[in-house]
Amino acid sequence: MAWRGFRRPTAAVAVGFLTLLLVTSTPATVDPPPRTPAPRPSPSQAADAREAALLTGCERRLRPDRRRGVPAVVIVGASFTAGVGAEDPAGSWAVLLARQLRWNAFVYGVPGAGYVHPGLGRKGPVTAEIARAHLGALLPSLIIVQAGHDDQSVPPGLERLRVQQTVAMIKAQAPQAQIALVTVFAGPRRPPAIYRIDQAIVAGAEAADPEVIIMDPLASGWRFPRSRDGLHPSPEGDAWIAGKVAGILAQHGVHPAPAGHDAALCTIAVRAQSPPIRALNRPARRPALDSPSLLPGLVARTG
Repeated sequence: MAWRGFRRPTAAVAVGFLTLLLVTSTPATVDPPPRTPAPRPSPSQAADAREAALLTGCERRLRPDRRRGVPAVVIVGASFTAGVGAEDPAGSWAVLLARQLRWNAFVYGVPGAGYVHPGLGRKGPVTAEIARAHLGALLPSLIIVQAGHDDQSVPPGLERLRVQQTVAMIKAQAPQAQIALVTVFAGPRRPPAIYRIDQAIVAGAEAADPEVIIMDPLASGWRFPRSRDGLHPSPEGDAWIAGKVAGILAQHGVHPAPAGHDAALCTIAVRAQSPPIRALNRPARRPALDSPSLLPGLVARTG
């Protein structure tokens, strides 16, 4: 087999309407009551409903019984995973990595999310992202978490605890999966707190799972092309990171699936610009994009 065999085994809301039938012995005329227009959902409620529908669609497309013989990877994280710095979320390192692996992939990115911080739209922390992935249904062989930079103000003891809890949550929901963490990315300014958070993430992960794969951009001195903000990668930087991560995974026995497999990719990225949601259908092996439909709250792609 061309990819790694891993060592661990493997509301809708129904609204009911109660109709009262009045039966009388004599004819009666009753004026209908004035109609009260149904309240419109708020933009956040509409976005949440759309996200729920997108997540359900992703789960259906990525279910193992729909994609036999192709392993699955789940990647969750912060702004780097959401494609900040790239020209398009489809150019994030996580999406590029999924395409290199030719695995079924679920990618969910929330700028500002950490192990503690909830991030943009309070869609984090990463445990909330993991919960939306429904690991028990996707049965991924690999789960990658990218976070840390946005938690640098968090006490290291709390950060370590939350990392341990996150890894324990993954192990409970997907005992068959290998776990990998991409820790802290740092910009030109590197205060001591960012090193303490990085060390806390590594310590917490290894305490929860001694076999976790640690990819540490800060301690390893990753250098890649960056966008104008000096922190996030440029499109070339995302490609560099994807290649770097793929190389580290290969050292741990994680390899691409054979060419020709019909892999599915679902990407959800929370973005701040307006209009912030585009839902696109795109085959995983073709670069062309279908026409987008615009919705509030997310950038979502399935292919």
